Amino acid sequence: SVGAYSLIGEHVEIGDGTRIGPHVVVEGHTRIGRDNEIFQFCSIGASPQDKKYDAEPTRLEIGDRNTIREFCSFNVGTSQDAHVTRVGNDNWIMAYVHVAHDCQVGDHTIFANNATLAGHVHVGDWAILGGFTGVHQFCRVGAHSFCGVGTVLLQDLPPFVTVAGNPAKPHGINSEGLKRRGYSAEGIAAIKRAYRALYRSGLTLDEARQRVAEIATAQPEVGLFSEFLLASIFLQDVNSQTLGVGLYSMSIGNEKNRLFGQFAAGALLASLPVVLLYLGFQKFLIGGMTQGSVK
Repeated sequence: SVGAYSLIGEHVEIGDGTRIGPHVVVEGHTRIGRDNEIFQFCSIGASPQDKKYDAEPTRLEIGDRNTIREFCSFNVGTSQDAHVTRVGNDNWIMAYVHVAHDCQVGDHTIFANNATLAGHVHVGDWAILGGFTGVHQFCRVGAHSFCGVGTVLLQDLPPFVTVAGNPAKPHGINSEGLKRRGYSAEGIAAIKRAYRALYRSGLTLDEARQRVAEIATAQPEVGLFSEFLLASIFLQDVNSQTLGVGLYSMSIGNEKNRLFGQFAAGALLASLPVVLLYLGFQKFLIGGMTQGSVK
């Protein structure tokens, strides 16, 4: 159903059972799933607040069974990233929340009033953002993490960790939330050991990552923590990026910003090992084919 005075754009798709309140604007290339409830005065699918945006046909995708309260604003993506902003399923999003361009929000999250995501932020499943939490662009918020009211998050937040303050500081793990979701006492204890290795042991980030990986081999619940740290190192640190990740970062963006020269050089370097390997084994391949045909 669609409430009074709401506007639905020509490129919008809305699934069965979704209710749109009064005075809501849904525009752009927006797809909304089933059984969502969007309250009055929301802006869904508007152009991103990004000066580099050049009216390219980017998208917003919202999953199923989300509650989106009054005055929320969700923007479409940009060509600087994956061209799409995504919000998953079963999220509880309170009033005045802003989800900027290219954000990727998982399932079962809670965003309290006035929580704000800058562009390109990734939020994992079951994460909770307290009221007036602000997340800096390109940050990653791990699954099952918890941000206290008024938190300003300027760096990646690992899974399970509770933070608060401006800037955010760690205050242990979200043990109460983990209990509610069925984590065992042994699993929670292992996550606490991983937390201490990262924040309380005095180890470097790489040393702490190795220590957390060791804990994860014995306790699977810590695997999410270990994988997050690995991704933070290889995705955020340019000097640690793999060739594939580096090439992808050069290929995105609009025509003016893409690094075509560097991308071509990197692609050539990436293909050289395969070409050289083929040339090295070429005579054996041809010899085998020739012998087979003679037989």
